[in-house]
Amino acid sequence: MPTFYPDPPPSPNDDWRKSQQPPPLVDPAYPDEDDWESPFAKKVDENAPVTYRGAASDPVFGYLIAVALSIGLMPLIPTDPALRYTLVWAVMGGFGVLAWLLGNSGRIWMDTPENLGWGIVFGLILGVPFVLFGGNTLQQTAQRIFTGMKPGETLAFLIFVMPTAETLFFRGVLQETRRFWLVGILGAIWSMLVFFPMIDAPRYPAVALIIGTALVLMNFMYCYVRQRNGLAAAWLCQIVASLVLLFLPLL
Repeated sequence: MPTFYPDPPPSPNDDWRKSQQPPPLVDPAYPDEDDWESPFAKKVDENAPVTYRGAASDPVFGYLIAVALSIGLMPLIPTDPALRYTLVWAVMGGFGVLAWLLGNSGRIWMDTPENLGWGIVFGLILGVPFVLFGGNTLQQTAQRIFTGMKPGETLAFLIFVMPTAETLFFRGVLQETRRFWLVGILGAIWSMLVFFPMIDAPRYPAVALIIGTALVLMNFMYCYVRQRNGLAAAWLCQIVASLVLLFLPLL
C-alpha cells in the first residue's frame, strides 16, 4: 500500500518564490502631503480652450499699420479714392478677422432682438439730429467723401466694408482689453485720417470742426453700444448711423 508522507518543511532557498511587494510610492509618514506644491504653473481652467499665441500680441500694432497705410495712400485720392478706401479697410478688417478666427476677439453669438433693436435706435438717435440741423453740410461732405462713386458703391462701403472692418477691429479686438473711451478716441482719430483728406479740412476749418465732432460722437456711441448691448448691436448702430449721415444726404 502506498504511504502518504507529510510535506517536507520549506527550505530557506525557496524565499524567491514568494511575491515581492513593491515599495510604497509615498512616504507613509506623509500620506497626504497637503503642503506640497508643483513647481509648474497650473491652468485656472483645465478645460479651457487653447488660446492662439498671436492673441496675446498688442492690437495697437495693427492699428498703426492701418494708420500708416491710410496716410501713405493719400496720393490715390485725386484719381481713385475707392481703391484707397478698399485697401485701408481691408487691412483693418484683415486684422479683425484673424483675431476673430485665431485669437480672443469678441464674438457675435445668438443675440436677443432687444439688443439689436437698441443698436438701431442708438444709430437713429445719433444720426437724425445732424440731418435735421446740418443737412446741407452733410450733403456737401458726403459728395466729397464719395466723389466719383455710384450709389451702389457707396452703399457697399457704408453697409458692408466700413462697418464690418471697424466693428471687428475696434469693438471686437481693441475693446476686449481696453476701456471704451480709449477705443472711442482711437476710432475717432482713424476716421479723421480717412475722411479729412477727402473734405480738404485745412481749407474749410468750420466744416472740418462739424464733421470732426460728428465722428467723435459716432465712435463713442459705437463703443458705448458695444459695452451696453453687445458686438452685433454696435455693428447695426454703425450701419444705421452711416446710412443716415452719409447716404441719405446724397438722395
